[in-house]
Amino acid sequence: MTNAAHATPTIDGAYDRSALRRSIVHIGVGGFHRAHLATYVDELCRDGETDWAIVGGGVLSADSAMAEALHAQEGQYTLITRGLDDHGHDATTVQTIGSIVDFLHAWPDNSSLIEQIASPDTQIVSLTVTEGGYPVDDTTGSFLTDSPNAAPASAFGTIAAGLERRKADSGGPITILSCDNVVGNGHVAETAVRGCATAFGSALDHWIDDNVSFPNSMVDRITPATTPSDRTWLLEHHSIDDRWPVVTEPFRQWVVEDRFAGDRLPLEALDVIVTDNVEPYEMMKLRLLNAGHSCLAYLSALLDVVTVDEAMAETEIASFLTFFLETEARPVLPPITGIDIDAYIASLVHRFSNPSIGDQIERLCLDGSAKFPKFLIPTILRQIEAGGPVACSALAVAGWCEYLNGTTESGQQITIASDPLLNEAKAAAKASRSDPSAFLNFNPVFSDLPAGSSFHTAFVHALEGLRSAGVRSTISKTLETREPNHQP
Repeated sequence: MTNAAHATPTIDGAYDRSALRRSIVHIGVGGFHRAHLATYVDELCRDGETDWAIVGGGVLSADSAMAEALHAQEGQYTLITRGLDDHGHDATTVQTIGSIVDFLHAWPDNSSLIEQIASPDTQIVSLTVTEGGYPVDDTTGSFLTDSPNAAPASAFGTIAAGLERRKADSGGPITILSCDNVVGNGHVAETAVRGCATAFGSALDHWIDDNVSFPNSMVDRITPATTPSDRTWLLEHHSIDDRWPVVTEPFRQWVVEDRFAGDRLPLEALDVIVTDNVEPYEMMKLRLLNAGHSCLAYLSALLDVVTVDEAMAETEIASFLTFFLETEARPVLPPITGIDIDAYIASLVHRFSNPSIGDQIERLCLDGSAKFPKFLIPTILRQIEAGGPVACSALAVAGWCEYLNGTTESGQQITIASDPLLNEAKAAAKASRSDPSAFLNFNPVFSDLPAGSSFHTAFVHALEGLRSAGVRSTISKTLETREPNHQP
């Protein structure tokens, strides 16, 4: 690590980056990718592997900011890992990551990214394009031909064009590896790629059959958005002037289906769970961690809480989260080999309470209409089927409804930064002002809920409680008669 005044991040000869094979193309380079997959590959490089390095790719106009930051630093950046040791003392570490050796900003011209995907050196195309970035219907699983994410210049349109070029150039087998929080992300990625590939005719579809694999995976590492204060801290304490460092937690997890068409990553050298069935692990993560985040996010935002650890310091919020995880989410999970669910839930509470990470509530409030169907609705449906509790889930959804109405309890205006169906969601929330149950007519999220279910009753009760008594009081009343149990 270089500590000269105002130095940019550099790995200082830990490995020869010029000797690395450009074997992974990753589309959607953001904080999470740089805290997760790129760190795993960096460890391989430090252990002497030269066959693995990453070429980042961006297909959006907004990716210009990442392109500028990485190009200025030759792809290197600083990973700030913040946490506490067993004695409660600060255990922050700082490390430079060098596994990203290039970045291709493929907007408005994606030809360079197509060529890189077609290159014989490329063995894996990986993705973090967010839950809403797949042109696939959440309910039917079908390809959405009219989605902007299916356009020729989109991530999946670019992949399809790259595969067509690879086929023509006899570039060999390749793996498409989704690293997004999507149930069956490999299957969803395959649907998206094959849907875009139809533009090139049936020959490409047959070539994909024989030469491309789409393994499922589960990924986990809390990675808040980088703030100006993170850059200032890095400069003041480590004399590193990094345009876009990454802040993350010590915990990380990666579960991968062992199905690679191209060269296989040496997973045994990493702390990766390799399995032939990822589904139980992804269900655990999506329905506990991700759903937990979404459940506390909107209620916390209504209280003007800024960070997750501040939310967990609120007795009502922390109790609400724990009760949701233990009484609603956990009982309807399948058994998971090698995982102690009680210990995992305890670890989530610990991770959410980490005061060093500064994870922002605003980040967790992004894209609610894409997240709730994947993270929370499956739990609600299972509990309705079992005749089990849904009060915490209903309160979480009621919190989202009030958030969409745009005002916190103190009267502060809420600026909603992102949601793929924002106008429709806000219209449904507005309709709930005269008829609380009207919010559940927002079909893109709630179409699977049976009419007149216990959830409908609980939701109306929760929404009316929030409006008449406020967040803290409504949580307390929701939990008054509840006792944790592990039976559906």
